[in-house]
Amino acid sequence: MAADAKTQKKQMMLTENIRTLIPRMAVPTIMAQLITTIYNLVDTYFVSTLGTNATAAVGGNSSLERVITLIGSLIGAGACSYIARLLGAKDDEHADKVLSTSFFSGLGLGIIFMFIGKMVIGDLVFWLGATKECAQYSIQYANYVLYAAPFMIGSFILNMCLRSEGSATFSMIGIGFGGILNCFLDPLFIYHFGLGVAGASMATALSKFISFCILLYPYIRKTSVVSISVKRIKFLMNDVKEVLAIGSSSFFRSALSVVAAVSINRVAGSYSTAALAALSVANRVMDFPFAIILGFGQGYQPVVGFNWGAKAWKRVRESYVFSCAVAVLGAVGIGAVIFVFANPIVHVFNSQADSEVLRLGMLCIRLQCCVLVFHSLGSLVNMFYAGIGHAKYALIMNLARQGYCFFPVLFIAPVFLGINGVAATQAIADLLSVIVIVPLGLKALKLIREQEEKQP
Repeated sequence: MAADAKTQKKQMMLTENIRTLIPRMAVPTIMAQLITTIYNLVDTYFVSTLGTNATAAVGGNSSLERVITLIGSLIGAGACSYIARLLGAKDDEHADKVLSTSFFSGLGLGIIFMFIGKMVIGDLVFWLGATKECAQYSIQYANYVLYAAPFMIGSFILNMCLRSEGSATFSMIGIGFGGILNCFLDPLFIYHFGLGVAGASMATALSKFISFCILLYPYIRKTSVVSISVKRIKFLMNDVKEVLAIGSSSFFRSALSVVAAVSINRVAGSYSTAALAALSVANRVMDFPFAIILGFGQGYQPVVGFNWGAKAWKRVRESYVFSCAVAVLGAVGIGAVIFVFANPIVHVFNSQADSEVLRLGMLCIRLQCCVLVFHSLGSLVNMFYAGIGHAKYALIMNLARQGYCFFPVLFIAPVFLGINGVAATQAIADLLSVIVIVPLGLKALKLIREQEEKQP
C-alpha cells in the first residue's frame, strides 16, 4: 500500500470525529454480519421445506460451525486487538509478524480439525445434539462443513485483522459476497441437483471458500496496511501470550455459546423433535439482532484499541460513551420490531404448520427481545475490555451470559416450567447478566478517567 494511503488510514482512526468514525467502521461490519445471518436464515428456510427433521438437523449443526468459529476467535480476536494497538503505537513491523503468525497458525489448526472431525463424524453429530430421527441429515450437513473448516478459520482471522487496520468496507465485501453467493447456491444444489440437506452444506462450504479468497486478496496484492508472509512467522512468547490472553476471552465466549447451544438442543430434543426445530428457528431469527449488536461492537473495538495504543484518552472516553448509548437505543428499537412481528416471522420457517414449533418459537423470540438491551450493552462493555487488552475483565464478561448465568437456569427452569422453561432459558440468563454488566461498565469509565489523570 502506498505510504500516503497507509498514513491516511491511521490519521482517520486518530482524528476523525468519533460520531462519524464509529459508524464508518461499524456499518460495513454490521452489513457483513447481517448478510451472514441472512444466508443462515436462507439455509434454514430452504431446508425447512424438506421437513421438521431436516430443520432440526441444520439447527443442531449450527453448533459445528460455532466450534470451527471459536478456533478462529481464539486467534483472530486476540490478533485484531493486539494489531490495532500496535498500529496506534506506530509499530507496523511488529504488527506484520503478529498477523503472519496468527494466520498460518489458524490454517494449520483448521486442517487438523477437519481430519479429526471426518474421522468421528458419526459420533460428532450426536455430541452436538442431533436426535435419532434427524441424525442422517445431520451427518450429510456436517460432512461438507468440515471441508470448509480451514477456510472458515482463515476468513475469521483475516476479517478481524482487516477491521483492525481500518479496512472495514473490504471486510464487508469479502464476507458479504460469500453470503450472497450462498443464497443463490442453496436452491441450485438442494432442488436443481436434488442434493437435499447435503446440497445446503455444499453451498455453505463453497461460499466460505470464496469469502476466504476475497479476504486474502489484499494481502496477496500487498495493498493492506499490515502484510502476511511466511518469512514473518515468529512465535515470540510475549506475542503469543498477548494474542491468547484476549483471544481466550473470545474463545471462551464462543466455546460457551457452543456448549450452551448443544446443551439446550439436547434438553429440547428430549421433549420432541418439534421443540428442537422451534429453538433452531428462534436461534436463526435472533441471530439477526445479535448480528447487528456484534457488528457494531466489532466496528467499535478497533477504534478504541487504536486510540488506546496512541494514548488518545479523550477519544477513548468519547467512543465508549457514544457506543454504549447507541447500543442501548438500538437494542430497544430492534427488539420492539421483532417482538411485534414474531408470529409471521416464525410462520415463514414453519412450512409444515406445526403448532408446537410456532408456539415455542414465538415464546423464545419474544422473551429474548424483552431483554435484548442487556445483551447489547454487555457486548459493548466486553468489546471495550477486549479492545484495550484487559483480558481478565473481558473474560469475566464473556463468562456471564452463557456461563454462570445460563447453565443454572437451563437445569432449573425446565423443572418448574417444562419445555417453556427451556424456551425461556436464554432470556432469563440475559436478565441475570446485569449483575456483571453494570459494575464492569462503570469500571471501564473509571479506567479511562485514571489514564486521563495520569496524562501530563
